[in-house]
Amino acid sequence: MATANPSSSAAPSRVTLSLGHLPSKKDIKAPWPRTPTRVDPNNPPWPAYRGYHEYSFAHATMQARLPTILGKAIDDTIRTLNEQSSEEKIIDLVQCIERMEALMVDLSGNKKLRPIIDDNEADVALWNKEIAKYFQGKDFMNAPWLFAEAYKYRRLRECFSISKFWSDYDVFYRQKCDTFSRSAEAVFELSMRFAEPFTLSESLTAAEKLEAERHMFLELTQVCLWGNSTDLSLLINMTEEQIKALQSTGGDHLAATEKNILGNHLNELWDVVKQSRDNTGGRFDFVLDNAGFELYCDCVYADFLLQSGLAKRIHFHGKRYPWFVSDVTRKDWDWLLNSMVYGQLFPKASDVELESLRRLGQRWKRYEKEGKWVYEQHPFWCTGYTFWDLHSEAPDLFLHLSRSDLVVFKGDLNHRKLTYDCAAPASTPFDVAIGSMASAAGAPRVASLRTIKSDVVVGLGAEGDDIAEKLDNDEPGWKISGKYAVVLLSEGRPGEKVRFA
Repeated sequence: MATANPSSSAAPSRVTLSLGHLPSKKDIKAPWPRTPTRVDPNNPPWPAYRGYHEYSFAHATMQARLPTILGKAIDDTIRTLNEQSSEEKIIDLVQCIERMEALMVDLSGNKKLRPIIDDNEADVALWNKEIAKYFQGKDFMNAPWLFAEAYKYRRLRECFSISKFWSDYDVFYRQKCDTFSRSAEAVFELSMRFAEPFTLSESLTAAEKLEAERHMFLELTQVCLWGNSTDLSLLINMTEEQIKALQSTGGDHLAATEKNILGNHLNELWDVVKQSRDNTGGRFDFVLDNAGFELYCDCVYADFLLQSGLAKRIHFHGKRYPWFVSDVTRKDWDWLLNSMVYGQLFPKASDVELESLRRLGQRWKRYEKEGKWVYEQHPFWCTGYTFWDLHSEAPDLFLHLSRSDLVVFKGDLNHRKLTYDCAAPASTPFDVAIGSMASAAGAPRVASLRTIKSDVVVGLGAEGDDIAEKLDNDEPGWKISGKYAVVLLSEGRPGEKVRFA
């Protein structure tokens, strides 16, 4: 009788092959950037920053910053809850808080990214298409940081958007208002200079007037740039003295900070703006970043562009709902202008200072009524897509922007979305880094004014890699300090620009 092989029913033992006679492994480098057909939201042109990358700011954000921000949002909502008297509203808000706490569990527990509930927002289809196509099975830490962070804010929106009474509630509103009210010194530094309409002395020659305008343009561009320093998502616990230091707008301060603009296209930007006026003037667009003081700086800048004739009409693009803590919403826009005219935010200010702020606010409100300033809020700005996909996922918005003579993207988040937020070399040309926003037919001229607060850095020129390496060695953390900045300008695509009468 045959004896059964004792190993026949067991799992086969592991086989180890000896590869000593094969050629040695070659040092092969992956081709970067990826070819266009291999680029998608989960596979940026260069490697994505992801939450599990412990060396990156993505890790600090996903592990610590976002839970902290969400915790503060819950505290704000509880404060509002305790101010209510209507039982129906209280019950509704308690349910919002419960959804926020569930989001905290998902975020802290690194849960998988589920679809967005249909809350009648115009971006639901875009979100769920992207999740289904590229992020099935992905969690908060292994999805690209940019998408995972945006997804968290969209889920936060969902906590309120499906409620009966609280769909317009902004958990960050108090913080935004408070930070502006603590910016008195910088606010009045500008209002005292620009309350009266901008004029140049008639005694100046045409060349002298142009040079005076150029200097003012370059200085105000820096004011607009460094106004981005007070980003609430990063500087949420700043003291008033720290805010004052960051918001200093004096001439000496700006002259000193220009050396910290690592990619500096300021002069090229002036040439483009001046040429626009020489061609009878045109339309500029600002894709806004932070509310409060940064928005105030943006408006001072836009005011000068109008008064000097460098622009005839300016479109401001904000968010449809609270986003990345301090991003501008319509409510923030209205609050700023009305607070300047009617508010009592600065009890220590002199009558002269308050009058200067009131006059400035009145002029800006008049621009709105006259259609010289237009505030807009397209659904695409609050999606997880980068701006490489703007022309394909929001062709109406792309066409709208193509009519502009210059589109200025403000701040770190917009820069991350322009550049796909990936590990591109610092020497990568800006036009290459922003993809279709520079190369697609009809793409507008694009400028990025950004204080550097995250890992992606491009557009530093041929020596950019050496500059970045030296800063890595000399100033660890320079990419998130807000000390450095870029002012970058795309080449534009003359001959393919969409023009309308």
